[in-house]
This record gives sequence, C-alpha cells and structure tokens, in this order.
Amino acid sequence: MNERIDRYFETLRGKHVLVLGLGISNRPLVRMLLERGIRVTGCDSTEHAELDTELLTLEAEGAELRLGPGYLDGLRGDVAFRTPGMHPNRPELAALRASGCRMTSEMEAFFEVCPCPIIAVTGSDGKTTTTTLISEILKKAGRTVWLGGNIGRPLLPLTAQMSRDDIAVVELSSFQLMDMTTSPHIAVVTNLAPNHLDVHRDMAEYVAAKENVYLHQSADDIAIFNRDNEITHGFAAKARGSVLEFSRKTLPARGVFLRDGVIFRTGEPPAEILKQSEIRIPGIHNVENYMAAICAVEGLASDGDIRAVARNFGGVEHRIEFVREKDGVRYYNDSIASSPSRTIAGLRSFENKIILIAGGYDKHIPYDVLGPEITAHVKTLVLTGATAGKIKAAVLAAPDYRPGSPEIVEIDDFYEAVRRASALAGPGDVVMLSPASASFDRFRNFMIRGKAYKKVVMEL
Repeated sequence: MNERIDRYFETLRGKHVLVLGLGISNRPLVRMLLERGIRVTGCDSTEHAELDTELLTLEAEGAELRLGPGYLDGLRGDVAFRTPGMHPNRPELAALRASGCRMTSEMEAFFEVCPCPIIAVTGSDGKTTTTTLISEILKKAGRTVWLGGNIGRPLLPLTAQMSRDDIAVVELSSFQLMDMTTSPHIAVVTNLAPNHLDVHRDMAEYVAAKENVYLHQSADDIAIFNRDNEITHGFAAKARGSVLEFSRKTLPARGVFLRDGVIFRTGEPPAEILKQSEIRIPGIHNVENYMAAICAVEGLASDGDIRAVARNFGGVEHRIEFVREKDGVRYYNDSIASSPSRTIAGLRSFENKIILIAGGYDKHIPYDVLGPEITAHVKTLVLTGATAGKIKAAVLAAPDYRPGSPEIVEIDDFYEAVRRASALAGPGDVVMLSPASASFDRFRNFMIRGKAYKKVVMEL
C-alpha cells in the first residue's frame, strides 16, 4: 500500500480541482479524484455532443465539465492539473495563477507520490527507444519495472501497486517538463536539436524545458548526457549530482564510449561492454541509444543483461520498423521521425541510397540540414504534405544536388504517395516513410500515420 498517494490526495480534500485537458493521461486522474470525493471540473475544447463514452461516464459519476470554445475563459479553482500539450504561459493559465490557483500536472503528481526510484529520459530524438531499452535491460536483470510517461500507460493510478524496490522508467516530453519542479533520481538527455518550435516560443524555451529533467536533482542523483551534442554537453557543468556522458567520437571523463565498433565503459583499463555488431536494431543512432541506456542501468544490471537485450530486441513500432519485403523491395516505417534530425538518423541506417517518403505538418523548424543528407542517401524522394515545399527547397539548395539526383516526385495524396514510391522501386531497393515532419496536417498522431502507411504497404 502506498501511503504517499493517500497523503497527496488528502491535501486536495475540500478544494476545487481543475483538470485542464481530458486526454489519455488525465482521464484516470479525474476518476481518482472522484473516487476520493474531491470536487473536480474537467475542461476541454471538445463539444459535449462529441464526447466519447468514457467522458460521459465520468460526467455521470460526478465530474463537472466545461467544454467547447472559451472553455478556459474566467476559470477559477484551487488546484489545476495542466495537460502536457497546453502551454503554461497561455493568458488564461496566467490569470488562473494570478487568482491563487496552484498549477501542477499528472506527471508532477506521479513524481511526488512514486514510492520507488525514477529513471526519466528526454531529448529531441531517441527518447522512446532509450526508455524502452532501459526498461528491457532492467527486466532482464529481474527488476520490476513500471514503464510510462510519454510512452505507454499513465502511471499515477498504478502507484498503489508499486513497492520501493521497483523502478519506474518514464519518457518525458518538453511539454511535460515545462513547469516541472522535481527531477528523477536518474535523468537521461539523449540529444537536443530544434523541435516543436510551433509550440515553444523559441529554441531557448525548448532547451529550458528539457533542463528541468535534471536541474532539480540533489547531490545523490545521476545525470546522463550526450557528450557529442554541444547543448547537452553544456548541461554537465550545471548538474548537482554525478554526471555520466556517452560518446561516439571522444573519451568522456566518466561514462561509456564507442571505439572500433565496441562500446566501452571508462576506466583504467576501459571495460568492453558490447560489440556494435551485437545490436540487432539498425543505425548508429541506436548505438547512441544503447550507450545512454547502459549509463542509466549502471549498477542495476549486468553487462550480460545488456548483451542479451541487444541480441534480441527488435525495436519499437514506427521507428525504422521493418514492415515487409515484396518483390525484392524492403519497406520500413519510420513515422516517428517528426524532425529532420530523426530522418537523418534513419537515412544513415542504410548502406545504399533509398526511396524516401517525406513531408507532413509544419512545426516551423529549419530544414536546411536535411538537404545534403537527402542528396547523399536518397535515390528517389517522394514528397507529400505541408512541408513538401520546404524539404524540396532544402534539397535543391544542397551543395551536392544535381538535377535528377535525387529524383523528386511531389504527390499531394499520402496514400497515392506510398503507392507511387512502391511503383518506382525495384529488387534490392528500400522504401522508407520518414517524414521529417509531424503528422497533424492529415493524421491525429504519428502512430496513426504509421499504421496507415503499413496498411497500404501490406495491400500492395
């Protein structure tokens, strides 16, 4: 029994609690509040006529609802749980704070009540794979692991089942971290590059949000950074606890590094942990993900556990996921690639030039870095979606671009773009969806986009 969660909800008794946003992570929170007799108002832009069965049930059980346009106007309450996608500096939220309302989130509540150590992973790329790798290695070591955050299921409702000997492994987005005032026992930052600038005011705000994963640590905690990334390497001097770094290019003061196709742990002499050839999932970026995970499980799992996972772990859905081979053509789904840096990592995973399907929702991030990578790794570029023009311009401006290399095909319809890419492929080719863009111009999220791509591929 977790006494922390009982004490936490006891502090909310007699208060008017607002839940801002009624998405997946906040719905269990509404139910937990109702079960404890706490007055709760759920606020969401969805109209009442569009509510699904779960929300209608919560309303029938006593949740007050404020819905539709203007659902935040004039809102008042004692405590507000902000959904991750809602910018904390919105005028309506600023007015709430000015009225004396305390702002928090489901994730911050989880950090407060979780009875076991927390390992949290953030970064621009590699978060989900690194989080999953840490979880898999710890499970291989015999630990009870609770996986959640920006991946998997909400963990707050599960805290009553957790014990102090368990480990929670969570992926955290910049949106979840923006106003966090607590940090985990072990914090991992995989890398940082421009991303989500359609939501964040600028790159500085994005970086500042990510820093909350380690800035509130104590001297007893551990921060893990990418030594090869200029921004994350700069975090090391600000960390309060122990610092481990991982690097493909140099020797960090303490941590792990890659040399001649082998991952080593620093020391005299360095200790061999894992050969790159033992890693089943493709791409040098996944070597970095393994190095980050190895740092995170230091002292919690053996090198044998790490090697066992490396040899057997086949990857996470929508992340350079092998879909099928048909008529000698291999198809891969990299729908998670919502930024140029993710697509670049995917392109570098293959030895020969590929057929790339790219384009999607415009997050107002630069694409100039993508142009030279496409000219180097792509034979045919199939563009679709709102960012098609930006990506094309980046390719045409690349120093090594020559007309027809790559061939550029623009098709507005996503499904037709996939079929055209297939028609342009021959035996030995690779066709990969790696959009370098978010999905919101056509799909609710990257997962739905990835499943749509796989459905078309399987119907070829």
